[in-house]
Amino acid sequence: MNSKRKNYILVNLIVLVFTLILIIFLNYLMLVNFTFSKELFIIMNFPIILLGLIVYIYLSDTLLEPLFQAEKNLQKTLKETLHELNIPASTIQINTQMLSKTIKDEKSLKRLDRITQATADLLKLYEQMEYDIKRQLDKVEEQEFYLDEIIKNSIEKFQDIKNDIEIVVEVGSFKINSDKNGFIKVIDNLISNAIKYNINKGLIHIKYEDNILSIYNTGKSIDTKNIFIIFDEYYQEDASNNGCGLGLNIVKGFCDKNKIVIKIFTEDNGTKITLNLSSII
Repeated sequence: MNSKRKNYILVNLIVLVFTLILIIFLNYLMLVNFTFSKELFIIMNFPIILLGLIVYIYLSDTLLEPLFQAEKNLQKTLKETLHELNIPASTIQINTQMLSKTIKDEKSLKRLDRITQATADLLKLYEQMEYDIKRQLDKVEEQEFYLDEIIKNSIEKFQDIKNDIEIVVEVGSFKINSDKNGFIKVIDNLISNAIKYNINKGLIHIKYEDNILSIYNTGKSIDTKNIFIIFDEYYQEDASNNGCGLGLNIVKGFCDKNKIVIKIFTEDNGTKITLNLSSII
């Protein structure tokens, strides 16, 4: 039974119990006013409780089950569709790798490289879609991974755009147990923003100490009036930068779900974001 179904049944059960208690209380008031005996009170309310439970069980089986079954069918269809999408992309990738070993013409090799890159992008898109669907369905599995490796890999992704920004890392090999893909997206977003909103020959300082991961970057500090809206989906501190926003909405969503406290500190010469990772370390 998935969490959505559990929550739905729990809410309905709470409503049922509250309704039954209210009915019993009203009956009690009536009995007190009419001076009926306690035995009669029990006799009158027992059928009400029994009837309420029967109605609840009937509604759960008859009305709710088709809704849950429809959700199961949708999940199955999505999984099968994703699988079918993956097969042709993987086939193209394998064949382009084989062709690259036999083709010698430079122009043909360049065309093949473009096909290879497009296929790689398609596979990345597939992996992202698969992850997003699993996340929406609460099917994401926790994995064990190391904090320093995630940060190192993330920095390597942005080597081409960091230019002359110095990145200092003080992070040990700490084991994390969480949604790995989601955590990678969080670190990627934070490092990307630290680069994007930095200054020429600026600094990024990434440090982990006492369960707190901090990412500091030099540059213009965030306006204090924007602190409360910085996690909005399309918030963007500097409109001159390309993109739809800081991506902190994604970061905040992951942190809230995994009980990670995120804080933002504005300073005269930069910004620092901290994550309390005690819930996943």
